[in-house]
Amino acid sequence: MQEAVRKLTYLIFLRAVLVTVLLGSYYLPKIGFSTIAQPVVFSYFVILLYLLTAIYILFLRQIKNISHYIIFAYTQIVIDIIAETILLYLTGGLASWFSFLFPVSIISAAIMLNRRACYAVATLSSCLYGLLITLQFAGLLPLTTDIVFMEKDYFYNIFSHITIFYLVAFLSGYHSEKLYRTTLSLEEKNTILSDLKVFSRDIIESMTSGVFTTDLNWKIVTFNTSAQKILKCGFDSVEGKDTSEIFPFLGGSKKVSLERIGGTVMVAGRSVPVGMGISELKDGMGKQIGIIGVFQDLTEFKAMEAEVKKKEKWAFIGELSASIAHELRNPLASLKASIDMLREKKVSSEHADHLMQIALSEMDRLNAIITDFLLYAKPQEPNKTTFDLHQYLSDVATLLRSSETGKKNVTISEHIEGQMFITGDPKQLLQVFWNLGINALDAVTDGGNISIGTRKTGGTVEILFKDTGAGINQEHIDKIFYPFFTTKDNGTGLGLAITQKIVEAHGGRITVKSKGAGTTFRVMLPANN
Repeated sequence: MQEAVRKLTYLIFLRAVLVTVLLGSYYLPKIGFSTIAQPVVFSYFVILLYLLTAIYILFLRQIKNISHYIIFAYTQIVIDIIAETILLYLTGGLASWFSFLFPVSIISAAIMLNRRACYAVATLSSCLYGLLITLQFAGLLPLTTDIVFMEKDYFYNIFSHITIFYLVAFLSGYHSEKLYRTTLSLEEKNTILSDLKVFSRDIIESMTSGVFTTDLNWKIVTFNTSAQKILKCGFDSVEGKDTSEIFPFLGGSKKVSLERIGGTVMVAGRSVPVGMGISELKDGMGKQIGIIGVFQDLTEFKAMEAEVKKKEKWAFIGELSASIAHELRNPLASLKASIDMLREKKVSSEHADHLMQIALSEMDRLNAIITDFLLYAKPQEPNKTTFDLHQYLSDVATLLRSSETGKKNVTISEHIEGQMFITGDPKQLLQVFWNLGINALDAVTDGGNISIGTRKTGGTVEILFKDTGAGINQEHIDKIFYPFFTTKDNGTGLGLAITQKIVEAHGGRITVKSKGAGTTFRVMLPANN
């Protein structure tokens, strides 16, 4: 209704301006007052128009709904048409140039009402104009001008004016309808946009994660409720501040990274760990207008993570204890049985020698298990130096060929060229490569192949050991690096566990892939810059 009242106010104001400018000009000397046939009537007419304007202003306050608006708008326009007809008669009838006011009223109907109102006002204007000219032509109304017109002038004026009235009605009605539909569409889109803004704001405000946005200079623009709760601060205390002042771990680089970043912030005198994701904030045209960041308080997560690790550690210790007990029980049982039989002295000397060999063998096995376990449980710190990786892999391949000679006729191929230097403990990494090579040698059958190769991707060097053996059962893949897990009859199950420990101590990782026949072990180590 405010828009409707505003339109009516404009109409009243413009009418007052027209009355003042156009009709007031007739009172100026040498312009037109002397040409008016009935100047007194004209003066009363002008006063009446001003009174109508005052009445319209008073009634304007009574408009409460759309029906009031329509009635009031139609009333004003109809009165305007009647007033224009009277004005036309007073200022010369056919000779008056005030006939242009009829199209103004038609356009007013288009603005104030609709297309149908345009045609209704055009029809009323045509009828009143045609009636006025016809009455003057028939002599039923006295002429108010000394100009003599021919019969054809009367009919031509009626025809041309009516044509213009309907043409104006058509054009103004068409554009009014188009403007109305465009306005409705814009209002609908504005409503949808407003709803989306409210919806987005509600989503952001209801998120448990902290959300903030910045301008292109990384100055804080918005800071949702959760962000304020996490950092225990109000929006006023962070608005306009640089992000590095609030999140020191962002530093001064200010680069958008797809990777999640994290650090700590000081909140009420304590250090709070937070995890954060940052991305570009763009407008509807895809142009960057700032930065959006989402962060979480990781205090509870870190506590849960520590608790899970603690439980995993105890579970691992329990599993490891069971494995150690199992591994030690078998050789101890054999050792005890041999000693018991020797103590009874009821065996032959030849059998006694055999029992003694069994006892010594089991003792060696126990020693190997304990040695490997100590190496796994408390590995030595890597004594890092820069060395040629390819040379060591070539040495491993040579040793594997020597140990395999004449057994399975295995082909060992090297896919290494030139030199490749890395930083690490050569002895420990040699043990890694030897373990992987021996495992591959054990896995292949007669006529099998073992391939040793390297490749560099970015900041990582990959060492690959591939074999054409029977492969690893898929249910064993996840356990392959567990301590004391083995599928061999004579293995301790610590070789790959120690291998993984050494690789991780060098800042790398090791993976295994085996689908059907063949197995590939991939060792990834940091490359030298």
